[in-house]
Amino acid sequence: MAYPHLLSPFTIGDLTLRNRVVMGSMHTGLEDFFWDIPKMAEYVATRARGGVGLIITGGYSPTKRGWLKPFASEMSTRIQAERHRRITDAVHEAEGAIALQVLHAGRYGYTPMNQAPSNLKSPITPFRPSAMTTKQVDETATAFAKSAALAKRAGYDAVEIMGSEGYLINQFLAARTNDRRDQWGGSATKRMHFPVEIVRRTRELVGPDFPVIYRMSLLDLVEDGQSWEETVELALLVEQAGASLINTGIGWHEARVPTILTQVPRAAWTWTTERLRKEVSIPLCASNRINTPYVAEQILADGIADLVSMARPLLADPEFVNKAAQGRSDEINTCIACNQACLDHAFENKRSTCLVNPRACYETELVIRPLSKPKRVAIVGAGVAGLSAATSYAERGARVTLFEQGEQIGGQFRLAMQIPGKEEFAETLRYYQRQLELHQVEVKLNTSVSPADLMSYDEVVIATGVVPRIPDIPGIERAVPYSDVLSGKVVPGKRVAVIGAGGIGVDVSIWLTHTEETLDEWLAHWGVGDPAEHRGGLQPREPRKAAREVYLVQRKATPIGINLGKTSGWAHRDVLKQSGVTLITGAIYEDIDEYGLQITVNSEPHLIQADTVIVCAGQESVRGLYDQLLAQGYPAGQLKLIGGADVAAELDAKRAIRQGLETAIAAKDLA
Repeated sequence: MAYPHLLSPFTIGDLTLRNRVVMGSMHTGLEDFFWDIPKMAEYVATRARGGVGLIITGGYSPTKRGWLKPFASEMSTRIQAERHRRITDAVHEAEGAIALQVLHAGRYGYTPMNQAPSNLKSPITPFRPSAMTTKQVDETATAFAKSAALAKRAGYDAVEIMGSEGYLINQFLAARTNDRRDQWGGSATKRMHFPVEIVRRTRELVGPDFPVIYRMSLLDLVEDGQSWEETVELALLVEQAGASLINTGIGWHEARVPTILTQVPRAAWTWTTERLRKEVSIPLCASNRINTPYVAEQILADGIADLVSMARPLLADPEFVNKAAQGRSDEINTCIACNQACLDHAFENKRSTCLVNPRACYETELVIRPLSKPKRVAIVGAGVAGLSAATSYAERGARVTLFEQGEQIGGQFRLAMQIPGKEEFAETLRYYQRQLELHQVEVKLNTSVSPADLMSYDEVVIATGVVPRIPDIPGIERAVPYSDVLSGKVVPGKRVAVIGAGGIGVDVSIWLTHTEETLDEWLAHWGVGDPAEHRGGLQPREPRKAAREVYLVQRKATPIGINLGKTSGWAHRDVLKQSGVTLITGAIYEDIDEYGLQITVNSEPHLIQADTVIVCAGQESVRGLYDQLLAQGYPAGQLKLIGGADVAAELDAKRAIRQGLETAIAAKDLA
């Protein structure tokens, strides 16, 4: 086997897993309402059929006072447990195993009903929780155990107690969120009493051999978090209380250190798991930014952990394990850790999915069915919209020709992967290149097409993308579009003014200031230190050394980057700050001359002395070919417009890839 450690069986309690791949918990939104159980069942069964060793569900609250949001997922009654039989049966039919995660949101809940150790409001939720009474704490510990017992009744193979990421149990453990003076607080040992009691009571109710997983935070990455000594003590206590396995977690949701974004180096946090493994006897599972079978195999081969948790990578490709086992790793649709369709959706109260795999969590709705008769389809443009359409049509059995006027596939995505922290985007293009080969799509690069070239096709999809918008500013001919900079056509000087501070302007500014860094340097720049020396794993940040002096300018008076992704935008803005980028809002562009960029701010003129002025002022659709086809009589019902050619707002790969898939799915059979 190419991955002998990763694909070897592993036993936890009375459960033997077929391999060491754990699909970590992700709250997708399918958990919240019983009418979505059929969708949930197919979602997890698809991953089980894909070969995953153990699937862990999104979090289910043991009580109503622990809901993540109003009427959210809960496991507290026999009726709820019986409904879950459809989920567990579906996984078992696929020869997989599944664990239910029990999660109490504490002060992270988006409801006015939530309870926490103390009535201290979270910075990421609008409601202040009520402090639990001593009796209520005791009752909640028992509720966790009862929820686990119900999970066993529902057919789950294991249960995971969520003690990480800043939820209720974490809130009990840290002095910053637990100012109690009863037996549940007041000292580190008393604060540990709550999780230990949960594990002990759970073990009593589920029996001696049923697997009980404890999800533990190894680095809180918040002020006044746990020390390493306390983390080790807690690990030993939960082991003694009956935990079968510790699944390691990193950071609270409110932490100002990115833990799973694409800018986080692969396997960046496994050193914490390796350190804890020396202290405990029960198995450990490593997690966070592990997205390839090679990296996962290396972690196990090096003895860092016993299992590897990969959550979002199994959203991106449910066949991840099967492909690795069959020597098809080059066919894996790799998670690029963008957060745009998974975590961002979860925090916006939308159903989660995946940017590179829009079928994730939509398995029963976005179904690819074969065409009854092959049809000839032309796709014009090989950006991600065109690539998605081409591979999806081909998967249905269409004979597809993909035209691209450039030398390579990828379009704007190829520019995006030049941005520091977005190098993973290259994996998506590698995946599509392989899919084009497997589905025998005819690819014609360096090819411009006319309407006459397309008239013989049964269906035509125009995915010709966008071009940078060039604003009407005196002297604009002295500026260069972002595409020329990121493609390497133009090398910018040491002092740069960037016009436009949307997502592209932010990305270009990060690219302009970036210098190469090691993992240790990356951790130091974000202020991550040794938890044995720095409580919570936080220390003063090491300053970044910027490669250039950059001024990022926008017309709007609103804060720069305000519309970036909810779970990633703050980190991008932080990098700009760390890199010394000067942010200017409410600017009127007056002129670009030999001295730089002339602007007016608050009625006062300013000169930004710059060697290079880069334009990041949005995009314009390229849709001339579409209009020509309509004008020359190509049937409108057989002509589709997708991606940036359809809508040229901020570059939106999530919409483009999904639109390509949906267009192919909606294609009708030939008459």
